[in-house]
This record gives sequence, C-alpha cells and structure tokens, in this order.
Amino acid sequence: MRGKTVSQLAILGGPQVRSREFPVRVTMGKEEKAAALRVLDADSLSEFVGAPGDYFNGGKEVRGFERLWATSYGFRHAVAVNSLTTGLQAALGAVGIGPGDEVICPPFTMSASATAILFYGGIPIFADVDPIRMTLDPARVEQCITPRTKAIMVVHLFGYSADMDPLMALARQHGLKVIEDVAQAPGVTYRGRPLGGIGDVGGFSLNYHKQVHAGEGGLMVTHDDALALRMQIIRNHGENVTQAYAVQDLSNMIGSNYRFTELQAAIAAEQLKKLKGFLAHRAELARALDRRLRPIPGLAITELEKGSTHAYYMYPVRFDEKRMGVPRSLFMRAVNAELPKAKYWNTTPFYLEGYVKPLYLNPIYQKKIAIGRDGFPFNCNPGVSYAYPKGLCPVAERLNERELLLCPLIQEGMSVADINDFADAVEKVVGGLAQLRDPKIKEAIPS
Repeated sequence: MRGKTVSQLAILGGPQVRSREFPVRVTMGKEEKAAALRVLDADSLSEFVGAPGDYFNGGKEVRGFERLWATSYGFRHAVAVNSLTTGLQAALGAVGIGPGDEVICPPFTMSASATAILFYGGIPIFADVDPIRMTLDPARVEQCITPRTKAIMVVHLFGYSADMDPLMALARQHGLKVIEDVAQAPGVTYRGRPLGGIGDVGGFSLNYHKQVHAGEGGLMVTHDDALALRMQIIRNHGENVTQAYAVQDLSNMIGSNYRFTELQAAIAAEQLKKLKGFLAHRAELARALDRRLRPIPGLAITELEKGSTHAYYMYPVRFDEKRMGVPRSLFMRAVNAELPKAKYWNTTPFYLEGYVKPLYLNPIYQKKIAIGRDGFPFNCNPGVSYAYPKGLCPVAERLNERELLLCPLIQEGMSVADINDFADAVEKVVGGLAQLRDPKIKEAIPS
C-alpha cells in the first residue's frame, strides 16, 4: 500500500484489500496418523497403574514422549499430564504450597495460572506486568514479597519470555520456588536458555490451539529429582506408593488422576518433532510483519532481545489511541473490514482487543470465596486482609482496556504474502485515519 492514494476504507463501503479467505492452520499429517494407528493396533490406549511398579509412570508411548521432550531441550525430567492446569496443580503441590502460603503471579494470564494456587489453599498475590514484555515486572514482584511468600508463578505470555534473570535473583534471595507457565512458548529461549528449565519447575500445554498439540494435555519439566517424583506421585494416585518410593514428606501426596494417554503421547511426540520447523516458519512471518509495522507511528511491536526467541502464539501490537486519534475498537474493526470475514478465531486478523480482564477483578477474588463458603483460603492468615481493588495492577488494566491488540495470523499455513496482505490492511487504515476521525462519517460506521 505504500505510496498509493488511500481509497475509501472498507468499513465505510470501499473496496477490501483482500477478499480471499486466509488459510486454516493444519498440523496433523501422515506421521501423527501412523502414530495413532500404531497405538490402536496395540490395543492399549493407557498403561498407567496406580501402584508401585513398571507402569506407575505409564506405558512406552508416554515415557518415550517424556524422554523425547527432555532430551530435545536439556531437561533432566519430564512428566506428562492430562492438561497444563493439572500440571500446575501438581507443581504447586510438589513444591509444598499449603493453606495460607502466598504465591506471586501476574493478573494478565489465563485463569488457571492463578486458580492452581488456590487448589492447595495458597493465596494468589497479583503483581503488575512490564508494559513491554507484558509479563511479571520484577520491581513489582519485589514489592509483593512478604514472610508468607513461598513461590513465584511466572507466565511467558504470547510466546515471549518473562525477564527471568532478575526474577530468579529475587527468588534465590528470598528462598522462593519458581514455577514457569510456558503454555504459549514451547521451544523458546531466554538469553540462550530454554524456558521451563530456568525456574524450579516448568510446564507446557498441549491444548489444541498450542504450537504442539494432542487435543489436550500438558508436560512438566524439572532438573530436581525430588520434585519430579512428587509430581509423578500427584499425577497417579500417589497415596498408594509413598512408602514404596520412600517419600518422607507426605504433604500434598494425596494423588489424583492426571494421566496422559498412550494415544495422546504418540501424537504429541510426532508434533514435537515438527516444533523447530514450526517456530522457524513463525519467526520468518513475524520478521516480515515486523518490517511493515515497525515504522508506523502509534503502533509498537515486540523487539526481541539478543539470545531470546519468540513462539508467536499471538503477535501482540500495542496501540496508542492518543497518537492515532481514534478508539482502539474502531481501528481494529476497520482493519478487519479490509480482509475476509474469518470463519475461525485464528484466521481473524486482529482477534482480540486486550487479552483477559485482570484476574483479580473476577468474582472469586472480589468476593474472596474459593473453596467452601467461608472465605478459604483468603482467611488463612489472621490479621492479614487480602484486597483486590480496581487499579491494583494499572499496567495490566491499561493494556487490556486501551492498548493491546492481538493477531493470531503468525502460524502454520500462512505465507509471507498472506502476512503482507494483513500489513497492507493496517497501512490502508492508518493512511485513512482522517476518514475515521470525521464526525459526519463516523455516524455511518456500523457498530
């Protein structure tokens, strides 16, 4: 679109930049189909046994998948689970979180990153996020540390890393455990180190819209032998095996059924083998989009630091409403109008304004009712009143309410040409902002 006269915007009845639908992401191929058939032919879809012995940690497909992920990225242990939600619960149980223990976490994340803390009676303490990375701000984390703090839940958001070095320094200084929620950033490095292995425990999601998927599932990693065993125990009815495995600390050792199936493991292993190729393709698309969006005043993109990579679960763009002179919602609708109407969420050019409402604004925290009816666990520490007011984390609130736009197009199946069409649409709308600012025209814009 550069150098061209801007025609009437599509939202006002003008021609679209593109009418052809964007391609749908498809990553399941002949390898996954063959793996699934292999398991079906074996007629054993799960081989876990909730008792000591060879199958306490599952069958050959589950254990093979765990070894493959661990060796691919240098983790000492990998523990497959049926979701990252249950994996985070297992991790918090393994590190010893109990009633009244405080765990610092970001408010700008999927709800499970915080509700997993409540599962063992821990209390989420929300620290604000860095406005650039949109992950935990180490300075705000430090302000939240009290004698009751036991751990930090770090979330690597949209595929990029939190700033781990200062967070780890704080954790070691105060004797805190660090759990990394790496749901959106498998295979990503922070200053040359793989995410998930920097803290005490890391966890990945295998949900259907993640970069590596098996429909549902998760994988926890650690370099700590004791933590690995404790997560394995929590995963599989561990109360039956604590004596056999000489577990001395019985806290949180009541197990559940967080098992991963042989069928899922076989499919996930084939997906994992493709991950480096997926990430390389996403990086190529993102570089193309970076080049187009970087020069646009009023839009800010993520600039990668040296030695760090990005998985582009989403491509985040920060929108400056004052500089643009139009509301974020109108800008988003105008860009999307220049492109084909999406049939799926991940072919929507700008999928979301903001991300999630900061978690502390949800009723569970506003009313402080989580487990039972009497305020547990928020009433565990006598004399301490937990408050989650509006304005608690102003950066997270600002990002969600006014600044952040999320694009899911950086994915498998898309080409650089597809991404350039999206960039053309953005440039056309930026070039036609005067049309959106005109009070007479604004009345004609569909709501």
